[in-house]
Amino acid sequence: MARDVLSIARVLGGELVGDGIPPATPVDAALRLEEFSVVGHPGFATLVVAGAEPLASALTAGGPRADALAGAVLVSHGATRALRRAVDSTGATAIIGAEASDAVLHPLLVALLATDQAAEDRLVTTGTKVLTQVARRGGVAAVVAELARRIDGWAVLLDPHGQVISTAGAGGLHVQDAVAVAFSRPVRVRHPGLQVHPVGTGEDLSAYLVISSREASMSRGRDLASQAAALLDLILRTHDRTTTERLGREVMIGTLLEGGSAAAALLRRWGVHESSLTAFALTARSKSVDLERLVTRWLDELGSVHLITEEPGHVLGFLRDDRVDDLVRRVEGVTADARTPLRLGLGSSAASDALARTAAEARQALDVAVTDGRTVSRYRALPTVALVLDRLDAGDNARLTEVLDPLRGDDGLHGELTRTLRVYLAEHGSWGVAAEQLGVHRQTLTNRIHRVEELTGLSMGNPDDRTAAWLAIRALDR
Repeated sequence: MARDVLSIARVLGGELVGDGIPPATPVDAALRLEEFSVVGHPGFATLVVAGAEPLASALTAGGPRADALAGAVLVSHGATRALRRAVDSTGATAIIGAEASDAVLHPLLVALLATDQAAEDRLVTTGTKVLTQVARRGGVAAVVAELARRIDGWAVLLDPHGQVISTAGAGGLHVQDAVAVAFSRPVRVRHPGLQVHPVGTGEDLSAYLVISSREASMSRGRDLASQAAALLDLILRTHDRTTTERLGREVMIGTLLEGGSAAAALLRRWGVHESSLTAFALTARSKSVDLERLVTRWLDELGSVHLITEEPGHVLGFLRDDRVDDLVRRVEGVTADARTPLRLGLGSSAASDALARTAAEARQALDVAVTDGRTVSRYRALPTVALVLDRLDAGDNARLTEVLDPLRGDDGLHGELTRTLRVYLAEHGSWGVAAEQLGVHRQTLTNRIHRVEELTGLSMGNPDDRTAAWLAIRALDR
């Protein structure tokens, strides 16, 4: 961690006087008085070392150099009255009465700052290596999430038009501030100290990376964000083809879910001639896992067509019935070896022209896998909830979901609040895990759950109310 003014005073055994510079200001350089001209960076403190008399004379001499000196931190072995008066009259800051002699102070401070800088450089190097690794595994979202974690703050990635590409640790207000700072809009920013890092340059600009760090070391966050911006530029430029593929698969999966002769004809053109298929839904507990890329690789290994699409929080796909166990073994193998477990939900076999049922079953099985912490959950083995829901008619199902109607938006559709409640309940009310899954701050999650309770009249502290909410959410998926 970078040294601040107060820690320097403590190391030197000196007295910190004057209030021109806050004690928590990080230090970036130590200079002899004769070397000093201006403060290098307004966000950092520059240490100026000399004897008490030369410092007092230079500080009260007047002129631009004296004004600049008042913005630095003076360091001296001496603690004379003249120096104290000069500091008080000019509003400067000084560390006086240092234990080391004036001749030793400068090399001592240079060595101290160099040691800290070496430690900072090592942390940045390590962080860059980790960012590169997660970029290979999880792409854009993984880089943004890892960066936010390493700088102990939040990060927002915006496209050139101000639309959010990915966020980590950021709520709605953070995103608004990120857009305002990135595009220099004349609005009040509620989070000072934001950094904007262009992803790409000039006409090749592909995004803006905006970060806010709670770290004491601003330089480390700046360096890591700069490295992350370079990685994101590379990913965004080489990953464009998947956007087209993803949109195409999404449209085709929609046709399969509608069923009928159009679905059967599409499957034949897609190279799938099986009369029945089994749906699967796969999710991970961490954003660092690129599920679509992982599943695509597995399907290639199994010689299967890429019948997959991304849905909120998971990947939905279809497999030949005889390939299901192969997929299960791969999921179990990754979960056994990795820190981040995967969760797999499997539907039952369905006719190729009527796949909507098995897709709904896979989603329900995935919900159970997430709730119970299972690696694999098969719809055929689901417990009581699914059994009850299977026996409800349309009227009962509608009455069951009425409790969630107050959460609908102005368009009459369920949106952010319903999704928040779903994730919160699926994660057993774990604030930290649910917030990570949603990509929001814990306080944002808390505010949303309180809003859900106000609108529905349910209490998440009441087991019966939680059960009613979960049944209603499960019924919505039918």
